[in-house]
Amino acid sequence: MDTKAPTHNVIHLNERKALKTEPIGANRGIVVDRFPKIISITSGKGGVGKTNIVANLGYTFRRFGKKVLIFDADLGLGNLDVLLGLTPRFNLSHVIRGEKQIADVVVDGPGGMKILPAASGIQDLTALTQQERYLVFSQLEAYIHDFDIMLIDTAAGISSNVLYFNINSDEILVVATPEPTSITDAYAMMKVLSVKYGTDHFKLVVNSAATPQEAEDVFRQLNLVTDRFLDISMEYYGYILLDENIKKGVRQQKAVTQMAPMAKASQNFGALARKITSSSVPARRNGMAGWRSSEMMD
Repeated sequence: MDTKAPTHNVIHLNERKALKTEPIGANRGIVVDRFPKIISITSGKGGVGKTNIVANLGYTFRRFGKKVLIFDADLGLGNLDVLLGLTPRFNLSHVIRGEKQIADVVVDGPGGMKILPAASGIQDLTALTQQERYLVFSQLEAYIHDFDIMLIDTAAGISSNVLYFNINSDEILVVATPEPTSITDAYAMMKVLSVKYGTDHFKLVVNSAATPQEAEDVFRQLNLVTDRFLDISMEYYGYILLDENIKKGVRQQKAVTQMAPMAKASQNFGALARKITSSSVPARRNGMAGWRSSEMMD
């Protein structure tokens, strides 16, 4: 099997877009179109708390003054809106069917973050066609200029949709828990992205850890295997400790960072958000520049 990463003739947005000029005193300066940093939050295994992490990161970024768009990319089983107590009238399925524009579908979430809701129970959306991906890309490209960060809540597993959103993000945040199956599946996810698509940088966050030491042990286990078998870099981005306030937030349909900002989990989310914002990976290094080359996934 050929394991070489495919090459793409893609012109990046910050190269492809026409540069704007505006006067600065007697001179004119170059201003490049503004795009958010795109971060996919993903996992090999379901049930690791990925969507909860997305919701709480979004709320925390808003507290930091960032303009945030969350894209619920679990397209057939989206539930981010339910987690946050939202009842959107429309969702991404209306966009794909040509009935609505993304701007019509996006709803306001807690703290002022914006949510692009997915559909739930629509099997056709679990494997988008090349044309459907292009439609989503085109509208997102036109919509996201005013945001600082776009978080993509992918589905679990290694379906074509999941891989597609991951390889077209500026950063990939892999969520794992101390459960052996979660660790194994996180490795499998990184292996597929590395071997088949040449992705070589990942960030790991350990969710539902009993202690910081347990979270670090998970990272060491994964790092030992990835160092031995994969040509990738995996950076430890931190942990979210077990906290009963998270369960209370789920029952009340609120992010724990909103409901209990001083809880230990909320402090963990704050540390994680600061780690992400301090990352040296710039927006537009990859991001939406590659979304037009979706034929590689079909």
